[in-house]
Amino acid sequence: MIGMIHRIVEAAGKRKYRIRLAYLFCFIKGLLMKAPVIVAFFVIKAFFEGEVTADLFWKSALAMGLVFLIQIIAQYIADRLQSATGFEMFADMRLRIGEHLKNLPMGYYTEGNIGKVSSILTTDMSMVEEVCMSQIAQLMTYIFSEAIMVAFLFVFDYRLGFVGLFAVAAIVALGSASKSKILKHSGVRQAQAEKLTSAVIDYTEGMNIIKTYNLIGKSSKDLSNNFEKSCEENISFEHTVHPWNIGLGSIYALGSAATLALSTFLVLTGRMDVSSFVGLMLFIFDLYVPVYALYNESTRLTVMSACMDRIEEVLNVPELTDEGKKTFPKEYDGNEVEFSNVTFGYDEKEVLRNISFAMKKNTMTAVVGASGSGKSTIANLLARFWDVKEGEVKVRGINIKDVSLHDLMEQISMVFQRVYLFKDTIYNNIVMGRPGATREEVEEAAKKARCYDFITALPNGFDTVIGEGGATLSGGEKQRISIARCILKDSPIVILDEATASIDADNESLIREAISELVSGKTLLVIAHRLKTIQNADEILVIADGGIAERGTHSELMAKDGEYRKFIQKANSDIKWKKGA
Repeated sequence: MIGMIHRIVEAAGKRKYRIRLAYLFCFIKGLLMKAPVIVAFFVIKAFFEGEVTADLFWKSALAMGLVFLIQIIAQYIADRLQSATGFEMFADMRLRIGEHLKNLPMGYYTEGNIGKVSSILTTDMSMVEEVCMSQIAQLMTYIFSEAIMVAFLFVFDYRLGFVGLFAVAAIVALGSASKSKILKHSGVRQAQAEKLTSAVIDYTEGMNIIKTYNLIGKSSKDLSNNFEKSCEENISFEHTVHPWNIGLGSIYALGSAATLALSTFLVLTGRMDVSSFVGLMLFIFDLYVPVYALYNESTRLTVMSACMDRIEEVLNVPELTDEGKKTFPKEYDGNEVEFSNVTFGYDEKEVLRNISFAMKKNTMTAVVGASGSGKSTIANLLARFWDVKEGEVKVRGINIKDVSLHDLMEQISMVFQRVYLFKDTIYNNIVMGRPGATREEVEEAAKKARCYDFITALPNGFDTVIGEGGATLSGGEKQRISIARCILKDSPIVILDEATASIDADNESLIREAISELVSGKTLLVIAHRLKTIQNADEILVIADGGIAERGTHSELMAKDGEYRKFIQKANSDIKWKKGA
């Protein structure tokens, strides 16, 4: 129990002194919790000894009033110190996780971890922040209060004190024994909460497909199963906890009965006076309430411990190292980009093997190949979304691991096939390309990206707030806004990853014009299938079986009877088929 409390205190970092300061006020409250009973004991003792006076009653009333006032103040200060610290520390922890997540390799987000992150940031953190932090003061009060109660038993009689110690030890032993089982079930329950979150996200994100194919019932089965499983895990958790609570209640009852029996024996044998016995009766059934309540609350602490495990699990995922101190030269006569004997794989699966090529400044390199051949992986390695297993990726002669991620991303702009826009104004979605840009520069970028006209036609123009992911815009409109963002950034290297693959014909011409504005005077890496996109490339790389199967210009590769020629012939036959349709 103390270990769990210590864990959350240590997690508070620089604020932990405030939680520890709160212990002082918890001690004061614990000391005064039974003060009214102690005052009543002295009044009863005075009554039996015939020493009751009006002055004694006035002093007793004043003392009890003062005790209540000090308890309220102590509780208020302890809550302010601990609860406020909890909200502040978890605000910092959310920022820390956000900072950590942005430095993780992109592979982390393709392994089904979105539900985990969402569950941790909502369910787990809220559990500790809103429930457990407010309970720490109360738990410490219970600990101090129980110590005072047992000490008070020794004041009555040392034998009563030892009975109290034995009862408390039995409750602590049982509570400790229950910890491992409850902690195990807490972890299972929180893990199921994560699965449920993932199922909800998958269901809502795929709603358009589900409705299109009339799979509402079938697709909701997984979601329903997760709801049922969550219900089962919560009930199982209660079944695990309940027998231990019964055991704690039994020891509490037996300890109280044993103390009462011994007290009765002592008074009947003349070893305790009647006034002490009557005073003891005032709080005999409250003797073990603090420690009993403490271990009843331990269920929350074990859930908190499981939540902290999951938070730390995410924080312990290795980041991409970002310790590079070198800077890119402003002027460089060599290759703008160079892959040297690059090998890469996802976990045990090797995707690229011994890849080497170079891109000269202001040239276009196109990468083609079958789906899953590793085309997009090359682009991701250049942007250092992952680190290579072997070999080097260089920009302007510098290994990209030797510069900061910030400096690397200043050199690169990317236009993806799947565009993501934030729920914000169109202006803010564009200006994030270069936050210090003026409004005139933002509007000029929009004009070059061929999206100025449709933006100004909107009711609020550039200040129009778009839906999450750009849901209120068409695919072509989203793509042009993303290109405007890249134009504004004005990086020397541009990566186009299937940028026009899923765009309709009307939008494609506008996007091609926008891309022409974007890539003017840039070093361009293109991942594409379409002939229009790649036939003018300075070099075309054909990726097959994890390596570069062919390389050259369009005319050079067409002169060979190789993979590229087959690729183009297939593409042409698909076009003819579509025209015939």
